[in-house]
Amino acid sequence: MSLHWFNPPVYVRTDRPGLRFGVSHAEGAAEQLLRWTKRGPKWKQAIETCMAAIEGDVPSQDARRAFEAAAKEESMLLPPA
Repeated sequence: MSLHWFNPPVYVRTDRPGLRFGVSHAEGAAEQLLRWTKRGPKWKQAIETCMAAIEGDVPSQDARRAFEAAAKEESMLLPPA
């Protein structure tokens, strides 16, 4: 299985203070989304879009945009490094 890369990475908070995580592919975005306890409407759209990107049904950049929107909605989004 190959990863479905996107650029630039989306940086999000982690459960460890001061530690950030850069997500640069649809698989990593889906993994991060599944770890979040808050799951709003944009979370649902992001997980669906990431899975569609993994299946090859939508471009990876669509998954990036959806993941970034969900991260912003859940206050998980951090500025670029």
